[in-house]
Parts: sequence; structure tokens; C-alpha cells
Amino acid sequence: MDEAFKLAPPTIRDVAARAGVALSSVSRALSGHASVSAGMRKKVEDAARELGYEPDLLAQSMRSGSTNTVGFLLRDISNPLFANIARHCEQELRRVGFSMILMNSDGVESAEAFNLNMMRRRRVDGVIASLVSETSPTTVAALMALKMPIVLLDREVAGLDSAAALCDHYSGVRNAVDALLVRGHRRIVLITGPVTVRTSRERVRAYCDAFAQRGLPVDESLVMASSFDADYSKSQATELLSRELPPTAVIAGGIATTAGVLAAMHQLQLKPGSDIALVALDEWPMFEIFTPQLASVARDSGEMGTTSARLLLDMLSGMKPRTVIIDTVFTPRESITTISGR
Repeated sequence: MDEAFKLAPPTIRDVAARAGVALSSVSRALSGHASVSAGMRKKVEDAARELGYEPDLLAQSMRSGSTNTVGFLLRDISNPLFANIARHCEQELRRVGFSMILMNSDGVESAEAFNLNMMRRRRVDGVIASLVSETSPTTVAALMALKMPIVLLDREVAGLDSAAALCDHYSGVRNAVDALLVRGHRRIVLITGPVTVRTSRERVRAYCDAFAQRGLPVDESLVMASSFDADYSKSQATELLSRELPPTAVIAGGIATTAGVLAAMHQLQLKPGSDIALVALDEWPMFEIFTPQLASVARDSGEMGTTSARLLLDMLSGMKPRTVIIDTVFTPRESITTISGR
């Protein structure tokens, strides 16, 4: 019995005894209460450190009604862009004592609804979400049932009172299409995800507006807006580039999409910048080793993660939901310098 007692973890009462203060003072000091003096806080923290005491987070959450935990829902964690967004989001949350639960939907709507419901049952304090679909009935129902602060990452859901971190996809893609049109391209392919998400809607809108501004018709057969998947983009690019009158330029909507397009071009022995122009939407560090360098429309994934975390923390502190727009930047590089004569 004595040995078991010696092995028992220290309690908050032990900390109070070591520090020579009341139990309530220890509780306030360790929770960061503003009424605790610097001297008292140091005395308590020193006692806790000497004893190896660690607060019972579950007990704390039951008392306070807050878990200091945020749920982060991603469409595809294998995408380097999303992985970096999550990394910066967690860093910002950790800075103020919050932890993050990361859940991946694999691009599947049913998995998305399941994950949102699981976060609700785990009683996270808020949710940051990059959704598979903005209109799926099961996803929308799960969002409405959360009853907690929500930040949408590059998404818009009608009727949902949420904050949002949105990227200006329109400007970046519009600049990219304009650059291609100025270089003489007319048969320009756009491959991106479904228009059930804001990212793709804005890209398609920018593409169409760039043509309309010059009085040029849009060939709808060159707009492929169904999936961000690499296999999808590879199959679509292979079919289009194999036509008797193939396109002279491709705009690839995302890292996985760009990978699929490059795989198709490799299979057909076509080289970016000489056989066909290529613009990548989103950048990946590995693109730096490509020859020629790929033109791109980039969004700052670090800023997206940090901004989404701050928006949620603001709401948890009592502020109203708000929307922040994050710029995208078009960088012309060698992959669009030459128009194909094919």
C-alpha cells in the first residue's frame, strides 16, 4: 500500500501544500487567472514543477465547459498545400494554449459529415473546415448542428453564420489567362475541381471573364471542372492533348491536378514551354527543380493557416464572425513563354 502511494501522481492538493497556499490559489494560478500576482504564480508554478504535477485537462474542461481544443477538417491531407495550412494553424493555436484535432475527409462527402459529427461529440471549442462540398445536405446539416464557432477555409455555405478565410482566386487566374491570351493562345484548357466549391467557381468565372473582355468565345469543351484528383486531370489532359487540334495551353487547378497534367504530357512526350504552355494553380517546393520553371498562381498557405486560427480565436473571445481575403499571385515563368505551333 505504501509503495502504491509513493507511485501515485501528485495532485493539486500536493502543489498547494508545497507552495504553502490555498487550493483555490493554485487553481487560479495554473489556469492563468488575471487576479493572480506574478509572485504567487511563480510560487505555484515552481511547486508544480518540483513535484512533476500536470493538470488534469479533462477535469478542467468539465469545470470550465471549454476543452481548449479546435477541430480542423481537411479535404485531402496528402496535398502539401493543406498540410502546410494545418501546420501553421496548429502553431498559432499552440501559441495560446490550444491543441488541434486533425481529421481528413479523403474527398468523400459522407466521411466529411461523419468527421463533423465526431468533432461535435468530442466537444471541441470550434471548427476550421476545408469542405469537400458546400451544398451536400449531410455536410450542411452537420455544420448547422455544431452550434459553435466555425471558420470556413476557402469555402462559402449559404445560411451558415461563420467566419471565413478566402483566397482571391479570381484575380490570380484572371491574370494568368490574360497573360496567355496576350501571347496568342486561344485554345486554353482549364482543369479544376467541381463548381460546388468556391475555389473552382472563382477560377471558372475568371477564365470566362478574360475571354469575354476581349470579345472571344469560350470553348466549354476546354473547361474541365469535376475533380481535383491527379488521375482525373491526367485522363482529361491525355484526351485533350491527343486531339487532332489540341489546346496550346493548360491551366492546372491545384498541386495534384498539375501532377496529373505533367504525367499526361510526359506520356505524350510533350514539354512545357515549347510544345504547350502550362500554368500551375498552387505551388509545391518540388516544382523548383522542374525545367523549364512553371508559371503559377500561388496562395500563401502559411497565411491561410495562421489567419484561420486567428479568426476562430477571435470568435472564441466573443468577436463576431468576419471574412478575410488572402491574395493570390500570378508569376509568369518559362513554361508560358512559347506558343505551340501544333
